[in-house]
Amino acid sequence: MHMNLRRLCAAVLVFAGVFAAATPASAVVELDITQGNVQPLPIAITDFQSQDGLGKKISDVVSADLKRSGLFAPISPAAFIQKGLGPDVSPNFQDWTVINAQALVVGRVSPEADGRLRVEFRLWDTVAGQQLDGQQFYTNPDNWRRVGHIIADAIYERVTGEKGYFDSRVVFVAESGDKVNRVKRLAIMDQDGANVRYLTDGSDLVLTPRFSPNRQEVTYMSFGNGEPRVYLLQLETGQREIVGNFPGMTFSPRFSPDGQKVIMSLQQNGNANIYAMDLRSRATTRLTSTNAIDTSPSFSPDGTRIVFESDRGGRQQLYTMGADGSNQQRISFGDGTYSTPVWSPRGDLIAFTKQTGGQFQIGVMRPDGSGERILTSGFHNEGPTWAPNGRVLMYFGDQKGSGGPQLRSIDLTGYNEQVVPTPGYASDPAWSPLLD
Repeated sequence: MHMNLRRLCAAVLVFAGVFAAATPASAVVELDITQGNVQPLPIAITDFQSQDGLGKKISDVVSADLKRSGLFAPISPAAFIQKGLGPDVSPNFQDWTVINAQALVVGRVSPEADGRLRVEFRLWDTVAGQQLDGQQFYTNPDNWRRVGHIIADAIYERVTGEKGYFDSRVVFVAESGDKVNRVKRLAIMDQDGANVRYLTDGSDLVLTPRFSPNRQEVTYMSFGNGEPRVYLLQLETGQREIVGNFPGMTFSPRFSPDGQKVIMSLQQNGNANIYAMDLRSRATTRLTSTNAIDTSPSFSPDGTRIVFESDRGGRQQLYTMGADGSNQQRISFGDGTYSTPVWSPRGDLIAFTKQTGGQFQIGVMRPDGSGERILTSGFHNEGPTWAPNGRVLMYFGDQKGSGGPQLRSIDLTGYNEQVVPTPGYASDPAWSPLLD
């Protein structure tokens, strides 16, 4: 179970006599991640001191997170000159600059009398010879991976000026078996692929899971006894409830930013329109009324607008409208078809799937449709979802002849495309907000 680690266990760690906050004028450890193809920052991450090897496990999580972001280049420990460095003393900075380490991370893991762990870390700017950050965390030993992710987030934020995204989870559809009898289970994991947990048993087909923006719950579609239903699942308790019984097919449910509504597409008489349901009153409001297929709605982060896909113009394109259904207007005008739009948590971009020239592409555009950029193109790519900081996208795709889909991530520059490890085939990822 995930604890409220960020709220309850973080404290600024100040060491008398050696603490010095870096000033903007002297700090050289800064990355502007708004530029394309940023050169990764060389960083030395030492094994955190501990009695049982847990310190190394935590620092390995920190190193893996930062490396996977594409913005940091952890230096091999074999190159380290100063050994056994802990958080109590100032480093010999020359020993680190000579191996080109522009930043240095040290730490320690200590058992507390009440059974908890105290995890400390310090981040140093080796060129300026100054401490950039220092914190400590008290936590249950089972949460050691979370501590590593939180430390990686702190380092990422201090160096880039942007919020991190490592202390988060991804819900997805885990697929197994042959294509004819594919079993699809709802599953959840840490954003790095660790701690996979299955939420359904595979007896019913599941589709399109989506995270609540402010609670640990997901909404998803399930076909029990051949009937499509939209469910709400509490992740920590396992409690499941039906959001509503609707005539016809139901597609792509997604939460409003305040978590109080679910927006979805309902198909009746050959066409589909978009509806919003208040989760408290169960009142349903129809937002579109066309003879076309309107689906895949996604709210802007301020809750005032909705992006969706529609074939009302003859082929699938992207449209926006007010949260009440007003002012519907088309925003995509490129070749091919557009689908699965999702608004960035920053509000500045909309991600989408585009099919053109026999390729499936993942791209982004501004909310007015300008500035379209394709980030990746392949045999079959689909279903982007945003990291909570709005800088990285995850999606799923098949390589030709692969036999099934896998999860991939890519940053907004279009570089640093990576496979996200899962136990088997995987599709329909949805990234959580940062955990509490």
